Amino acid sequence: MWRVIRENNFKVLIFGLLIYITFSNPLKAEQKNQPKNYQQLVDLFSKWREFERPPSTSGAPDYTSKMFNHREKEFNLLRKELEKMDTTNWSIHHRVDWSVVNAEMNGYDFNMRVLKPWVRDPAFYQTIWMYESDVPAHEGPVNHALLEFWQYEFPLTEDRAKDMASELEVIPNLLFQARGNLTGNAKDLWIAGIENFKDQQNSILKIKRQIEKEHGKQFNKILKKPIARALKANSDFIDWLISKKSIKDGPSGIGKENYTWYQQNVHLIPLSWDEEVSLLKRELDRAWSSLKMQEHLNRNLPQMVSAKTKDEFDKMKEDGVKRLMRFLSDHDIMEIKDNMEPALRAHMGEFVPEDERNFFYIGMHYDPVPLYTHFYHWFDLAEVRDNPHKSPIRRGPLLYNIFDSKSEGIATGVEEMFMQLGLYEDSPRSKEIVWIMLAQRAARGLGSLYAHANMMTMEEAGHVHVKWTPRGWMEREPHLLQFEQHLYLRQPGYGTCYITGKYLIERLVKSLSKKLENEDEKFNIKSFLKFYNDSGNIPVELIKWEMTGEK
Repeated sequence: MWRVIRENNFKVLIFGLLIYITFSNPLKAEQKNQPKNYQQLVDLFSKWREFERPPSTSGAPDYTSKMFNHREKEFNLLRKELEKMDTTNWSIHHRVDWSVVNAEMNGYDFNMRVLKPWVRDPAFYQTIWMYESDVPAHEGPVNHALLEFWQYEFPLTEDRAKDMASELEVIPNLLFQARGNLTGNAKDLWIAGIENFKDQQNSILKIKRQIEKEHGKQFNKILKKPIARALKANSDFIDWLISKKSIKDGPSGIGKENYTWYQQNVHLIPLSWDEEVSLLKRELDRAWSSLKMQEHLNRNLPQMVSAKTKDEFDKMKEDGVKRLMRFLSDHDIMEIKDNMEPALRAHMGEFVPEDERNFFYIGMHYDPVPLYTHFYHWFDLAEVRDNPHKSPIRRGPLLYNIFDSKSEGIATGVEEMFMQLGLYEDSPRSKEIVWIMLAQRAARGLGSLYAHANMMTMEEAGHVHVKWTPRGWMEREPHLLQFEQHLYLRQPGYGTCYITGKYLIERLVKSLSKKLENEDEKFNIKSFLKFYNDSGNIPVELIKWEMTGEK
């Protein structure tokens, strides 16, 4: 509860409860005063989302230049309708919804003018995703015809087999179209994109094996030919990409000016490229310095011992889940919901032999709890699934990864917040892992900034990532390194959003705390996180506007 109730009288109690309700349930408090013309925004949002999905041609989404040119007039009409909407007497809550739609339209405009993933980025045409993303939508630009294999339950019903066949049939048509669309000259994006289709080839083979294992010849008529055609088209596309890579010699970054515009107008990050560089350098310095102080403080403690067997790791995982959930409950940090622990348990991780562990698995096999705090993601997604937001504009994932500051910012932020709140008082060595993870995120984000400014190649950005990650924990997993730097080159701002989002949340805590202090009230972490979580998939700066009134 925001207000500190200092007197035991009825009036103060009621006033305190009203303050709590207003801050913790902003939507409920303001829905009663919905503007008369708010439905106009909801209707426009529906039209906009329908427009954003391209029409189909030859069984695949149409990303040809002809299609985009043909639809430009319609897009401009949608923008004008949004701009002309009178929001003069709207509450902050409803103006935030308007800002979300505006940000998405800015994202479409930017993709049309600058990013052009359908022209510059072969990985845009990857269709098969074997795993669920830990944020509201897949990271990076994706096409509109995804096959989400993780959503299929086996054994398949005949209807689901037909669904899969239909989705597989898109692949040959889409990849044929891609050869005409991919006229860009972004060297790093082109070369790295080849690996996406090698992975997709393996994914199709995995699907084929699972179908054969689960069903034998039962669905041969439905799935055999679509799988074979997808394999052939994907293999031919790899050969085509390889045949063209020698002539690709252009930059892949979008440049400082474009990067700044995109961050400020699409993702609503109020920072320039230069300011992000300064911030990430500062966080890298702070993480390394804090790690060294923590190591000195821990100098007389036994070293942490990593799990050497599956049984050891299974016990570590079980203890880790119980430690985190007990901490959140006993210290009154979060409202504990029934869907939280199951969401965490579904992603506890698997034992990996010591010589095969990547960065995250190295830390996890010493103590999984620091990474489990980052799995706040799964708490968030469980709520999106079980208690969707009342506003249709905030209910689902925002386009173009505009949710990144909220999702990655809080997941990164609570790593340090929970440590400050006492999570590791009984395991001080675990604090070292928290600082190592922060340093790694600052280093990889810094490399991505230099790559987008075309001051470094993707490979050189990776060297920054490896060099400034403590203890050499990034040296043994080149696949993770390439995956991360490739993603950040494809999606401007994603490499930095872990740190920039965390910073904006810390700045929000400062602004809110000062506001409350001026009103003779106290900050409460549980109320803060409830408000934050209940705000929907919107950028941190829009949450700040609702929470503090500061735009």
